[in-house]
Amino acid sequence: MYVCNLKFTFSLIIILIIMQFRTIVDIPSPSFHISPFEKMLFVGSCFADRIGRRFLQEQFRVTVNPYGVMYNPASVYHSLTRCFSEEERDFRVVFITLGTNRVYVLKETGEIVDNCQKRPQRLFLEQQLSVGQCAAYLRRCIHLVASHCPQAKVVITVSPIRYAKYGFHGSALSKAVLLLAAQQVQNEMPETVGYFPAYEIVNDELRDYRFYQPDMLHPSDQAVEYIWERLVETYFSEEARRFLDEWRPVKEALAHRPFHPDSEAYRSFLESTRLKAMALKEKYPLLQIDI
Repeated sequence: MYVCNLKFTFSLIIILIIMQFRTIVDIPSPSFHISPFEKMLFVGSCFADRIGRRFLQEQFRVTVNPYGVMYNPASVYHSLTRCFSEEERDFRVVFITLGTNRVYVLKETGEIVDNCQKRPQRLFLEQQLSVGQCAAYLRRCIHLVASHCPQAKVVITVSPIRYAKYGFHGSALSKAVLLLAAQQVQNEMPETVGYFPAYEIVNDELRDYRFYQPDMLHPSDQAVEYIWERLVETYFSEEARRFLDEWRPVKEALAHRPFHPDSEAYRSFLESTRLKAMALKEKYPLLQIDI
């Protein structure tokens, strides 16, 4: 009987090794790595907002959508133009997150607008940018970044958020246009431009509605956290990952809210946290915390 159980266990192990219960998106090694406290810019859809703010929590010097959320490549280019025209920037990494290829054109001028500013819909014409047009706007973005930040790297992502108002088939076609444009530009400038597959991770790795918010369109906090982990393992330097490991317990301690703030135990906890934070700040002078 012991031998039978052993054979069964061994067979089960072999089956589990052979079977794969999910597909893992392969992410090629990038041409650069992100260091601790890197100065970065995030421009694009609301997904850029969520990932950018995750970087902020981890002490990176990050600017996130300084002129609001931008969904299409033309509006992203307009945002970058404003960003670099108002003051000199020295970003080392720029993340561009594309949401859709649809744009709104003001009929009176023929210009693509970034915000309709609650003006009547009859004043605008909705259009779809082609793969070539999206790629052209991305090239403009990259050249603009390079002219102001010659050492900067650009990472393009496509938001995994689906747009129900276009219909799901229409949303899929829009994403396909963005994916093709991103691939085209990344192939042209592989040393400067990287592509991070956030769209593919949600659709191919996290194929379950438990990874979505109640609207069944936006990724859940758990999904965003998983995407963050894939970003870390792909782009972060060893020093950056080591900093995250050291920063995590201090960050969690600083966020702790006690049931008994006047207790001796909590005062002792605060002093211990303060000493740990001081030691970490001495090791990493760019750490932005009040001690």
